Amino acid sequence: MLSITDFRTTMPTGMELRQALPRAQMNIEDAAEKIRPLMQEVKARGAVALRELSEKFDGVRPEHLRVPEEELSSALEQLDSAVREAMDISIAHNRAGHRAQVPSERVTEIMPGGIVKQRWIPVERVGLYVPGGLAVYPSSVIMNVVAAQEAGVGQIAVASPPQTRFGGRVHPTILAACQLLGVKEVYAVGGAQAIAMFAYGASGEAGIDPDPLCQPVDVITGPGNIYVAAAKRLVRAVCGIDAEAGPTEIGIIADKSANPALVAADMISQAEHDPNAASVLFTDSEELARKVEAEIVPAAQATKHSQRVCQALSGPQSGIVLVADIASAIDAVNAYAPEHLEIHTVEAGEVANQIRNAGAIFVGPYTPVPLGDYLAGSNHVLPTGGTGRYEGGLSVMAYLKPVQQIEYQRGALEKMARPLTAFADAEDLPAHEEAVNCRFE
Repeated sequence: MLSITDFRTTMPTGMELRQALPRAQMNIEDAAEKIRPLMQEVKARGAVALRELSEKFDGVRPEHLRVPEEELSSALEQLDSAVREAMDISIAHNRAGHRAQVPSERVTEIMPGGIVKQRWIPVERVGLYVPGGLAVYPSSVIMNVVAAQEAGVGQIAVASPPQTRFGGRVHPTILAACQLLGVKEVYAVGGAQAIAMFAYGASGEAGIDPDPLCQPVDVITGPGNIYVAAAKRLVRAVCGIDAEAGPTEIGIIADKSANPALVAADMISQAEHDPNAASVLFTDSEELARKVEAEIVPAAQATKHSQRVCQALSGPQSGIVLVADIASAIDAVNAYAPEHLEIHTVEAGEVANQIRNAGAIFVGPYTPVPLGDYLAGSNHVLPTGGTGRYEGGLSVMAYLKPVQQIEYQRGALEKMARPLTAFADAEDLPAHEEAVNCRFE
């Protein structure tokens, strides 16, 4: 089921290593060209286009694109009590984790009479996308909304695909999570068209919707499929985005001390998301690799979503990478930059400290990725496809702008006039010099 890549005798480096590792094949450029006309339709025709596209891609034509508030309150009233309790715990843990991320303002005295204040200002309005394809993700509602709320965002809108089995309405568990978090602006819109609606705004359909239906947002965040990722790329010129998230990934570093049943279970847990999900084991133990293979085949065949799990584990994006030692495993993981990284080794904490590139790191056998998906207090919206080399996971920083506020008194500016004049002369910008000197004439 799992392909084997053996680097024990020869370990490539640099770009060759990145290319040799298992990876899902995604062509964002092709996807972007396919959806470009769709995005323009939403921009030009608003709600009319949104309903047509929902009918085409979701198989249902929503009566209400903006979810009525009574549907939100009804969904929470009908929510299973155990799920409600789990959501409450998740929200509390995520509030604690994200509140700790908020930076403080700092005032630095550059010189007597001259200060620079570092401010962090939340954006005014955000659009949060929650996928709804093979599974329902109230956890993604929590991850997006809590981070935005803790950042201090004033206006929060959520979009999730309309569901045929709910008559064109958003999945009620998604609605319940929104109601629990106090989010009242929710749209039954999915896919690339939701990203277009958030980025450009959307007019209402006469006689059905308010006009405008949706105001443009400043930032769009949230995971989705390749078309959602491509849509984010297309709108980056008009609003901010978190990242171009692709299929989920798990990398696991394990040595001979690891429990093969736990490693297999964790690889299956991510494969459960999507046929394109990636599960990759990095190990210096051929014996462990064999034991994991022996565990994973029957377990994958027995699980509820065995078809998509087996497809994901058998694909080119999944496999076992054999290396000479754990130091080589660390090098390979830093080249791979997995969305999620578990470490099942002796001295797992020391190994974790050597990881530079990963969306989130899960240390030890009692910290599986599903804990981070729901309740750990960390965010599960993370960089995929190797982008963890230069991007981090979703945090309050996605919704905050750093703004420097500068204030100099007369005496401080006067002391700077001479060196400023030297700069202005060197750059042949005499008006810069005059703008300072005129204050002392």
